[in-house]
Amino acid sequence: MPYAHVRFSLHPDHHPAVLATATGPTADAARSHLHDAGFRSTSSTTMVLARIDREEPHYADKTAERLRQLGFTTEIDPALQEEIDTEWTWANYPMPWCTREEIREVGAEAQRLHDDIADGRLVIHLHAHDGHATVAVGSYTTGVRRHVHLHGENHLRQKTDIAFNTEAEAVSEFHRLYSVAVRPGPAPLTDLEQSIRRLLAGETLSAVEETSTPAPAPPVAEPGEHEDFLAALFDEERQWERYRPFDETTIASHESLTARTQFDHEARHRTDVAWTIAEYDGPVGERLWHATVTAGTPVPLIHTMLQYLDAPPFTIADDLDAVLRDAAWRPASHPARTTWTAPDGTITFESTPHAVEDRWTLYGGEDLDRAAWTIRLSAGVPYPLLTQLAGTAADLFPSPTRPSPRPSPATARGLPPAVSAQRGRGR
Repeated sequence: MPYAHVRFSLHPDHHPAVLATATGPTADAARSHLHDAGFRSTSSTTMVLARIDREEPHYADKTAERLRQLGFTTEIDPALQEEIDTEWTWANYPMPWCTREEIREVGAEAQRLHDDIADGRLVIHLHAHDGHATVAVGSYTTGVRRHVHLHGENHLRQKTDIAFNTEAEAVSEFHRLYSVAVRPGPAPLTDLEQSIRRLLAGETLSAVEETSTPAPAPPVAEPGEHEDFLAALFDEERQWERYRPFDETTIASHESLTARTQFDHEARHRTDVAWTIAEYDGPVGERLWHATVTAGTPVPLIHTMLQYLDAPPFTIADDLDAVLRDAAWRPASHPARTTWTAPDGTITFESTPHAVEDRWTLYGGEDLDRAAWTIRLSAGVPYPLLTQLAGTAADLFPSPTRPSPRPSPATARGLPPAVSAQRGRGR
């Protein structure tokens, strides 16, 4: 008796969710195995895998392998295969010591908790925000020592090390720990949780979503563009002096000896750190702030940072929020951060007040964890630089009410338009 054929492909509207279509005389048996692997039916022939840890390609590959061992015929769409073969990791992962496999294990535990909550096996009584993450207290409907505290959300949600014998004990300790921050019931669903639940419920796109065009891709630097910019910088901006201590590294030191940037010529992938920029409190002073810039970052943003270091403005900076609002960027407040998103959703400016290393983040793409490029700035970064970066980012996508920036003579010389016309480094 011939076995069913199962085809795996990426979901067209929810990356990186995976669709599985089973056809043939034993399709019901194939769908039973798919269900055991986390797939859920959306039609008589199609099932979807949508996970909170964004590891759908990995688990789809494991499922296809298992089905082949059972005698089923499987097919993996080329786009999905490319995702399976691509090694990626979360940006700004809070446990950098974890290996890729350990990160996957943390995500798998978060997935189990997500499923337990969604299916009613784990009931959340209270939640709070501890200043860094969402926390909660809940009870499993069955089991021993089934009353637990949870920490984090999405792919980072975990149980704490302590389990409680009674609900009253768990709730009392939760109130003691989080006091006035405690709120009743579960926390509001995250955007990812909402989209996953809609997807698993088989909800179709609205008429507006069905007729809308795909979201545009963020602007990115092309291969070699950063190298060309670096060469033009030394040709046109004589106040920067070149050092090349290693073949893979070029250092640009400002004549004031208070600013320095390092360029990594071997940063190939768009998310590899290509630039490290820092400002110091004098030639032998302490570092005031620093930034990292990945290889896909548009050159005008890098030029804005170096232009500021060369000629910091003497006037009071515009309000960053006003700059972005004038460009029609959408602000949003979250428990631990504030974001401003470009009108087309392709660039986001994020402020995390409690962070030190990544106090400010500017990135291209709809999701920081899969950003096309990222600029991370530490605490201490000058506010005028932030407003200049905001202005440059806004100019990459002018709003209908904001005129496009006019080209400057610097463009003709190979450099992006200057943020400031000043030269020299006044202090």
